[in-house]
Amino acid sequence: MSNCSNNYGPRQHIEKFIPRQITNVIDGIRPKLYGSGENVRDWIHADDHSSAVWTILNKGVIGETYLIGADGEKNNLEVVQLILKLMGRAEDAFDHVNDRAGHDMRYAIESGKLRRELGWSPQFRDFESGLANTIEWYQNHQVWWRPVKEAVEAAYAQKGQ
Repeated sequence: MSNCSNNYGPRQHIEKFIPRQITNVIDGIRPKLYGSGENVRDWIHADDHSSAVWTILNKGVIGETYLIGADGEKNNLEVVQLILKLMGRAEDAFDHVNDRAGHDMRYAIESGKLRRELGWSPQFRDFESGLANTIEWYQNHQVWWRPVKEAVEAAYAQKGQ
């Protein structure tokens, strides 16, 4: 059994927070920040999540639960500002939008058991390097996400987000 923190990385659907902000910047649209941006998530690169699951499948004990995290706790404001910085934009070049109803303030993961007992560690220990890798992927693979971008943005616009 495993529980994981928030994933980001290549091939994530653009309706999700990080890919949406990246693709907005690529398209010259200001990123959208829910409320004050104080909501905290423990971000993990999708490749690290996959390697952790593989480790659990091969080394884990049946009946045990392993928490998968990469020590990537950031609030949404920090994430948007870092995306803008890495993409060569001013860190305040975003718009605030209505927060989602029931938006949790914090998700946290303590993955010490996975690391101690199974010897796993994330490749992307530095959130900034993982985010830079993700930005590069979305910049180089627009043919993958562009066909759905307009519909995703229209759905968010209907919600005022």
